[in-house]
Amino acid sequence: MFSVTEVNNLAELSSYHLQWQRLLAVTPQATFFHTLGWLTSYWEHFGERQKLRVLFVHAQGELVGIVPLVVRQERTRLGPLRVLTYPLDHWGTFFSPLGRQQALTLWAAMKHIASGRRDWDLVDVRWVDRDGVDRGRTPRAMMLAGLRPAERRMHEVSQIDLAGSWDAYWRGLDGHWRNNVRRSEKRLALQGRVTHVRYRPAGSACGDDEPRWDLFEACVSVARASWQHRVRGGGNTLSHPGVSEFLRTAHLAAVKAGAADINLLYVDERPVAFAYNYVWCGAVYGLRTGYHEELGQAGAGSVLMARMLQDSFARRDATFDLGPDETHIKRHWTTYVKGSYQYTYYSWGLRAQALRWRRRLAGKDRPVREGRRALSRAG
Repeated sequence: MFSVTEVNNLAELSSYHLQWQRLLAVTPQATFFHTLGWLTSYWEHFGERQKLRVLFVHAQGELVGIVPLVVRQERTRLGPLRVLTYPLDHWGTFFSPLGRQQALTLWAAMKHIASGRRDWDLVDVRWVDRDGVDRGRTPRAMMLAGLRPAERRMHEVSQIDLAGSWDAYWRGLDGHWRNNVRRSEKRLALQGRVTHVRYRPAGSACGDDEPRWDLFEACVSVARASWQHRVRGGGNTLSHPGVSEFLRTAHLAAVKAGAADINLLYVDERPVAFAYNYVWCGAVYGLRTGYHEELGQAGAGSVLMARMLQDSFARRDATFDLGPDETHIKRHWTTYVKGSYQYTYYSWGLRAQALRWRRRLAGKDRPVREGRRALSRAG
């Protein structure tokens, strides 16, 4: 037998801190985005117009899984719709329930959603690692709960495999690109002494949680001098007014959790490029990068990337997630690409069904046709 407890406010959620930590420790491919610190930081800044729905799944009286969800109103071409989804909000690339028993957790959560109040128009389970940790659990759980979903490939996610040695990885890169990086090193060296600073505190549990706001502010100063800062509408680099205070709050949470990873490239005493990452159990996620616009042609960003990856190999990191959507620069460093998927159930409301058919006719969604297998086959 299983039961589901739903929590709708942060004050009550904080009482689950120890249980959250216990399940986080056994969650396959967990990230900083799975932590309660991330969710708390996100909710403090962006929760006002959303509803929190965190589901705690118990089996035989024992807590076996947590499914953090939010209901948010999103604009579509057919008008606003209420969407029930994970609280990742495009900050990361993959998400999943907490706990080891993810098949049972997802099934119980979807049954709870299907039988409970309909404060949503879409159940939109996004950022699913279909071919990795999920292995079909999400669509299977939705179908078993009577929420037959459509599937869509959201993003191509560029990844770097950090197994092996730096030398082997470096030799495997395109020869022209390696020469470009070497030339960039030489151009920067003509302007002064080039150094790479990396700060990765171990966290409060290890007594190592100094925020180093001086390094964070150095990243912000580079962001202000980058081309990203000039992007109008939708900009979200470290210096952008719409997200800067949130990223400071999240930085403090990341430091306490041992998940912050700051990288800066200096020419003499001047910061010229930065990479602000989150790291969890050897998996690095590149949150934001930037370089001083004056030194863009000198290749400051590429030099920092090379030095940072070389250091990650030395630290025995496992993977480096370069984020969604392939770009020309990412392509030079990537060793493989993963798909990030979403599974959508459309309610029978007129607007939701109109959106469903619009997407179907546009070829964006495809039906999930797998049969309703026994839950035990989900793993």
